[in-house]
Amino acid sequence: MLLSALFIFSCTEKTNDITEKEYQSAVSYMYANYNNKTAFNLHTSANWFKGNSGIWFVDHGVDGKTYKTVDFENYEVKQLFDHDKLASAFNKLVEDKVESNNISISNVEYGEEGKLSIHIGDKTYVLDLNTYEIAEKVEEEEIANNQFESTSPDGKWLAYTKAYNLYVKSTSSNKEYKLTNDGQKGYEYATWYGWDDIIEGENGERPPHFYVNWSKDSKWISTSVVDFRNAEKMYLLDASIDSLYRPKLLSYYRGSPGDTTMVHTKPVFFNVTTRKEVKTTLPNNTHINNVYLEWADKSGVVIANYSERGYKKEHLLQVDLNANTSKSLFVDESETNVDKFAFRQIKDKGKVLVLSEKSGWRQLYVIDRSTGEELPITKGDYFIHDIKYVDEDNEIVYFTASGKEEGSNPYHQKVYKTTLNGDVTLLTPEEGHHIVSFSEEGSHFVDNYSTIAIPTTTVLRKTESGKIVSELTKADVSNAVSKGWKAPEVFELTAKDGETTIYGALWKPTNFDASKSYPIIDATYTGPHTQLFPKSFNRIFNNQSLAELGFIVMVVDGLGTYGRSKAFHDHSYKNMGKNLEDHVLAIKHLGEKHKWVDASRAGIFGHSAGGYDTGRAMLAFPDVYKVGVSSSADHDFRMEKAWWPEMYQGWPVDSTYHTISNITNAGKLKGKLLLVHGGVDENVNPSATYKLVEALVQADKEFDLLILPSQRHGYRGKSRNYFIKKKWNYFVEHLGEKTPIWNFKWE
Repeated sequence: MLLSALFIFSCTEKTNDITEKEYQSAVSYMYANYNNKTAFNLHTSANWFKGNSGIWFVDHGVDGKTYKTVDFENYEVKQLFDHDKLASAFNKLVEDKVESNNISISNVEYGEEGKLSIHIGDKTYVLDLNTYEIAEKVEEEEIANNQFESTSPDGKWLAYTKAYNLYVKSTSSNKEYKLTNDGQKGYEYATWYGWDDIIEGENGERPPHFYVNWSKDSKWISTSVVDFRNAEKMYLLDASIDSLYRPKLLSYYRGSPGDTTMVHTKPVFFNVTTRKEVKTTLPNNTHINNVYLEWADKSGVVIANYSERGYKKEHLLQVDLNANTSKSLFVDESETNVDKFAFRQIKDKGKVLVLSEKSGWRQLYVIDRSTGEELPITKGDYFIHDIKYVDEDNEIVYFTASGKEEGSNPYHQKVYKTTLNGDVTLLTPEEGHHIVSFSEEGSHFVDNYSTIAIPTTTVLRKTESGKIVSELTKADVSNAVSKGWKAPEVFELTAKDGETTIYGALWKPTNFDASKSYPIIDATYTGPHTQLFPKSFNRIFNNQSLAELGFIVMVVDGLGTYGRSKAFHDHSYKNMGKNLEDHVLAIKHLGEKHKWVDASRAGIFGHSAGGYDTGRAMLAFPDVYKVGVSSSADHDFRMEKAWWPEMYQGWPVDSTYHTISNITNAGKLKGKLLLVHGGVDENVNPSATYKLVEALVQADKEFDLLILPSQRHGYRGKSRNYFIKKKWNYFVEHLGEKTPIWNFKWE
């Protein structure tokens, strides 16, 4: 009897073990296998030839790469060149041979009749398409481009800096003129602030930058004076350098929410003829709400845009330097925030297009700069994402929008055109999400359209009508399908407000068995500035690898995320600690709907803002989420870069920052939590992770920590693979309750 029991237990243990085959299946769905083994043409990028003559692109397949082209005269899709002949000719020039079906080419341009300029490796070659003779291109001797100088459009002036002051010099006489006199270290003209400007040591030099903006007629020059004098730094220690046996101190200027000790920038303008500054009333703002400038059509007229601190008020102004006057063109205000405000000039017509959510939906407005008249162009309960192209002569605007057609998925974007009178026409009626790229002069656009379940079709369209003139590629996932892969399943449920429909998707393992019960993992990123719902077919494998290890993986966009109504977005304002409530509802919903979803075994992972979500999930919902992997997380918004928390959690900093901090809630941890951070992450400084670690230690909570000393915010190379293995195995062991395998193959 005892032997029988032991035999049954042994068999059970064996069947519950994970196999190397499952790991190999997980590896096969990683990004490196796109256009390689698992799938082809999930997204095709087109490259536009100069002169609006056509496009070239790469068609990927099981037999390798095929370079193709479309001529705008006949729209025929044909090979760009004979691949065998090119490879044969090229291999006569080089030692490292290439295969005809695996040549990597960039920067393709037609030259003189029958000649093609192509870039292979680090060199440019000229290919004669008639003879297939190929030769390295001998570049004409050019004056080296000095990134710390700028020549005026008419070529008569050269701008540069010396000792932090701005100078111009006549290119004809070489006479030099000093435009500023008060520049000094820390108060610097014609530079800019870089988010990732790393300084070695406490008193090291900031990486040098140079920036000026000439007016089209060369009569005016604008730039900024950047003030570092009262700005505070954040610090890093790089312990990853092999040749150093003590860590290297790194620093960078960065303000946190509520700080006043930040980098400030102020726009400055100079009349080149008089060499005098024209002072304006434009503000001296912090680097997170600095003034953005564009020259208008009239000489000396500037369009300026900036937000007030806290992002509740956005300004669009016209500044006339000739008369030294300024007038408001548009003010966008909100009780919460004004997010992703955008404008576009119709220069020759003296008009400005604006995208604003002031109606409750992101819509298009036009402003007459001379009269100040503001008119809505579009109206309705739908969301305009981007102005893609403006036909200024005919005053036609091409844009992408979602949720316009009744019954459509609110995440699928389509292309429309409108007159300034609001006559809107749909140009891409096909079902799904359309990812588009317009030619520079706007006559054509390339469209990758798909859904998460409908494979990508890539076409070339005429802009004016939207008519398809060429089919470029179709996605091919037959290899994945032959192994049992199925597209992620889209689901819907009612959000926590009891009214709004929200959307998500889930991935199953290819060996899915509906009679079994699987743990569910929430792949989270509730960052209010984006969406996670997989709109298009090129995102089909996003979470397939983790699913292959025996999990159901879920994504969902709850109330508070971006891209739907303003009211939908505002659910997260000053309320980001509750962003996961809809995720909890989704897990419960899926557990009730599907017997194969074990909602009692839920895990979660996320990176950056998703890393905060993961920590928040483990602390605020400890009875729901049992295992979490949090990477590069901003665990306390008070320690983050200023703009993101001030935009979404509010300014001034108040008690809500303390309430929703993972650090102040560390004592609530129950489950298994792995914290991961790059040692030299200047985007999300690792100090908040260290502070959370200290809080967990003081609360006597068990957790795991992985520091990747050489890594910044995104992990690369061997460190990335190490992190992926660690994440996979953390869930395999603690959520799947199986013995993980470490030394599996990455091929």
